[in-house]
Order: sequence, then structure tokens, then C-alpha cells
Amino acid sequence: MPNTKIKNALISVYHKDNLEPLLRLLHDAGVQLYSTGGTQKFIEELGLPVISVESLTGYPSILGGRVKTLHPKVFGGILGRKELASDKEQMKQYEIPSFEFVLVDLYPFEETLASGALHDEIIEKIDIGGISLIRAAAKNYKDVLIVSSRSQYNEIYNLLKEHNCSTSLNERRRFAAAAFDISSHYDTAIFSYLNQGVDLPVFKQSIRSNKPMRYGENPHQKGVFYGEFEAMFHQLHGKEISYNNLVDIDAAVNLIEEFPDETAFAILKHTNACGCATADSVKQAYLKAFEADTVSAFGGVLITNKNVDAEAAEEINKLFFEILVAPSFDEDALVVLKEKKNRILLVQKESLKTKKMFKTILNGVIEQDRDLITDHAGLLKVTTKRKPDRDEVQALIFASKICKHTKSNTIVLANRDQLLASGVGQTSRVDALKQAIEKARHFGFVLDGAVMASDAFFPFPDCVEIALKAGIKAVIQPGGSVRDKDSIDYCDAHEMAMVFTGVRHFKH
Repeated sequence: MPNTKIKNALISVYHKDNLEPLLRLLHDAGVQLYSTGGTQKFIEELGLPVISVESLTGYPSILGGRVKTLHPKVFGGILGRKELASDKEQMKQYEIPSFEFVLVDLYPFEETLASGALHDEIIEKIDIGGISLIRAAAKNYKDVLIVSSRSQYNEIYNLLKEHNCSTSLNERRRFAAAAFDISSHYDTAIFSYLNQGVDLPVFKQSIRSNKPMRYGENPHQKGVFYGEFEAMFHQLHGKEISYNNLVDIDAAVNLIEEFPDETAFAILKHTNACGCATADSVKQAYLKAFEADTVSAFGGVLITNKNVDAEAAEEINKLFFEILVAPSFDEDALVVLKEKKNRILLVQKESLKTKKMFKTILNGVIEQDRDLITDHAGLLKVTTKRKPDRDEVQALIFASKICKHTKSNTIVLANRDQLLASGVGQTSRVDALKQAIEKARHFGFVLDGAVMASDAFFPFPDCVEIALKAGIKAVIQPGGSVRDKDSIDYCDAHEMAMVFTGVRHFKH
């Protein structure tokens, strides 16, 4: 099929920056321009001839600009099929010009929503005419070229300049696909806004920003990140971030947000914390976190919620690690940390804002609320005769925060400001506890006076029995087993303290 030459172009855009070169190119090629409203005025001020849509339709812009282009003489010119004689006859009968090019963008709905505007202003930024023009032109891509975003201005300018304002069918189809991507994303944003408080039971997500990964979880798998990583992080140094890096960064950010009022440091491997601590300085917090597992820390993902100074950097630099995330870095700290060229250094610019999470499963998707409940002293219900003392309560809360972000089944052993060990991802809670005890002892920790956290209830008293023998005297768990009393009775018989939170923190 030969290229289609543009004779008539309908142009109606909200964003006019970088539009002038394209308009002049069309004019110089003899293309007749049609426009309306602010775009028409913009074209006229450039000294270019333009026919108003109002003169074409015989109707002015009405209802405060809500209705401008919704007319058969406009949509007939876009939807008319050149290969059908009947369409051509009707267009001739009703004096409808044939449009080969439609350039339209949309009112900035998402930007207006993000600005905190009032409801009525947001509603007025729901584009009707523009979205209709885009869909019509994209549907009839066999005859019409549709450009639907200012991000395409440079691309279409170069294309039309190279081909003397003509396009191929494949080129028009590609722009049509992009147009439906834009229109569907726009509609999804509007739906998500209007569905707040309505909660229609449907799943809709649209994320246009994307970044191809080198590969997915493994080299034989393709991987793409959909989202705006740069909005949340600024990469100061290091190699390209991988799929697995992103997964670990996500886990690290979720964990560190549990400690908003303390100086905290965490080391993660495969999304689980192998070290976590709080202290008076980043250096001290790092050293305590590193103590918990000096082996797994190798090649880990590190995160802190405070500025990294030179003193901390000197210690951290002794470890081989993949990534360090922090809210800021001192310049002399960066000099030290940048000694390894592949080491990824990230400044976290904002906290997590998402309230939902989802993943593909079987032939569909499951969605749930993020686990936004952080256990605190007000949630604790003492179930034993002995109440935990102040230090024990602090340790129990600390352990529970880490437990929440560790793969189930999990047991976490800790003191008031340091992870001592954890049993991770075990099919048996007893196995998770035994793993944690063995690991703590391997790295030289004495568990006398330590506390234990579990992500779910104990169906039998075996875990508290094993914990007691290891030196643990206080336990935190959600409770909820029909046999809770068995564990409580064992604790009472051996002067252990146990608290229930009433909140389970499974993580699969």
C-alpha cells in the first residue's frame, strides 16, 4: 500500500510547547490546518493560515468550551473510509473534508489530581472531545495518522520531514497503538479517582513508564520494571539496577519504614533481613546489624534511614555489598563509597505511598491491602502471669517489626535494638526456631534474656519449650490458636512472659 499524503490536519492541543516547528513543516508542505480555541489562536499568532472548526461545523464552541469538536463534519472527516465509494459520496454530499492527520493531546487530568485541586476542577479536566478524536483517528489508522501526546512531537516532525508529510500504513498503526495506550491509561486514571469510596470490584492498573531490565529473576527470563524509579530514588553511583536488585530494594524500604523515630540500619539478602539494628549513629547501627550474620551480609542490600557520614562510610566500605540506600550522603562519605565502581548508591527521595499490592497467579491476579499495621505497645495483650518489663517490651516490638518483613514461617530472636538471628521460610515453625537458635549461637550470641517473635500463632507449646531451653524469657505472637492455652500454661509454669498482638504477619 502506497504512503498516504497529508492534505488536511486537525490540530487541537493543550500543550503547545515545541509545536511550532511541526506546524511550519505542515504549512510548508501545503497542508491545510484546522483548529479551534487556544490552538487556533496560537497558530494564527505564528502567522500561519488556519480554518476554524466553528466555521467548518457552523456551530460555535458552547457550554464553556465543553463542546467544540463533537460534530459529524469533524468526525466524518476522521472516520471516512477512502476505499468505500459510499463513504466518499456522503462526505462529498455533506461537504466534509477528509483529515489525514489528527494531532490532539488531553487535558492534564493526572497532573490536576496530583496538585490537590478541588473535585470540580478535577472533573473539568476529564477530556471528552480530545479522547473522542484520538479514538476515532486511531480506529481509522488505515487512512489517518494520530499523534496523541506532546512526547511524540519530535518523532513525528522527523518522520514527516523525511517523507515529505506522508506516512506508511505500518507507521500509522504504530501511532494508533500508542494512542489507545494513552487513552486507556487516561480512562484508568479517571476510573481510579471516581472509584474511591465506591470500590467497584474490578482490577485496573495502567503504568506507562517502563524500563527494560538486563533480564528477569534469571538470565533466561525477560524482565521489565513498570514505574517511575527516578521519582523515588536518585542513583549516585554504580551499575545498572537489576530485576533482583529492585525486589531487594523494595523489601529493604518496607522494612526500614518500621523505624521512623530511630537511627536504623538493615542488611538484606533475598528480601530477608540478615541484620538489623538501631543505635545512636549510623556507624553503630551498621556494626550491630553486621554482627548478626557476617557471612550473609556479603553481597547484600544495605539501607539506613539517616544520613551516611564519613565515619559510617569507612566501616561500611570494608564490606562487599551490592546496594546502599540512604536519605543522604556526606560528600566525604561518597568519596569512600565510590571506590568500588559497580557499587550502587541510592538516595531515597520519598517514602512508599502505595496502599495496595498485587501479583499474577494462575490465570489471574490477586490484590490485597499492604500490611500497614506496625505492632506497638498499645496492641499488646499480656496473656501470662509474668508481665514483660520495659526493656522486654521494647525488644518484643523490635523483633516483631523484623518478623513482619521476613518470609514465613519465621521466628525472630532479638534484644531491644538488635536482630540476633532469624529462621526464615521454613515449612515448620519449630524448624524456623531451631534454625534461628543455631544461627545465633554460630555467630557468638548468648540468648539468655533475648526475646522471640513469631509471625503466626503456636499450635503447640513445643516452640516456647525450645525457646526457654535456649535462654529466651519473653515471647510475642499474634495468638488465635484453639490451643493457645497450652503455650500460655507452659510459660506460666516457667516464669516466661508472653504477649499477643491479635495481628498475624504472614509473608509468602
